[in-house]
Amino acid sequence: MANQQAVFVLLCELSRRILTKLLAPRGLCLSAVYAVELVSTLQLCICNLELRLLGEVGRLQPQFCLSLTYLASVVHGLTFHGALGNPCSTLEYTYRGRLTARSGVLRMVCQFMAASVARTMLQGLWALGLSDLHLRHTLQGFQCISPIHTDTHTSLVLPGPLVTAAAVELAGAFAMQTAFTHTHTMDQRYRVHAIAALTATLTYAGGKMTGAVFNPALALSTQFSCSGHSFLDYCLVYWLAPLLGMMCSVLLFDQMLSGRASLYRPLLANKRK
Repeated sequence: MANQQAVFVLLCELSRRILTKLLAPRGLCLSAVYAVELVSTLQLCICNLELRLLGEVGRLQPQFCLSLTYLASVVHGLTFHGALGNPCSTLEYTYRGRLTARSGVLRMVCQFMAASVARTMLQGLWALGLSDLHLRHTLQGFQCISPIHTDTHTSLVLPGPLVTAAAVELAGAFAMQTAFTHTHTMDQRYRVHAIAALTATLTYAGGKMTGAVFNPALALSTQFSCSGHSFLDYCLVYWLAPLLGMMCSVLLFDQMLSGRASLYRPLLANKRK
């Protein structure tokens, strides 16, 4: 399974390089950007679907799955070449003016297209029965059960599994966006490891309650086909909650930074006098 994920990553990296070389010299730089976005999101979804299969059907130890999650996050960070792979990040970039509205919408279209294609592609691959794990999953009809369930511990704090799951996704998206905001000046070689470590930590904390997705496009690929809840339930937990988490982080820290700036402005003025 790990070998197959490595092959997927290598194929996606080859595709990114070929598409960039083909499109960029012809004045189609924007098309190359969207192609890279689509391929990178496809890579993200495929790797996560395989990781989920390892955890649910393969019954691997959680520590091993978390190690693979960390490693996959590092690989994604090093190979995405500017792709975002997350509609929440795309909206944040658009809000800050780093992307135009048109570019943001087209990137999100690429992300959701890749998410839809990824599961269909993998089901075709799983049906070939290249491994015992794939064969078992195929015989089970690619069955997937939602991780959202009633938990006696969490229900004492929040009223109901959906609210609990939405709170987990909101908090995770808030933490991820906060990390993105405060590490953007770090050297990329170190930043990918910091983000990967946070991703693994949040997966450990919230994986049993929601799958710890924090990404609407990835959720479409990995969660929406699972039985147990309706489409609207999944929209609430995996689309609305992460969006609110991202917005809370952006608005909160923007407000804090603007407050600090207004606090120091009079002091600087007095010093100049």
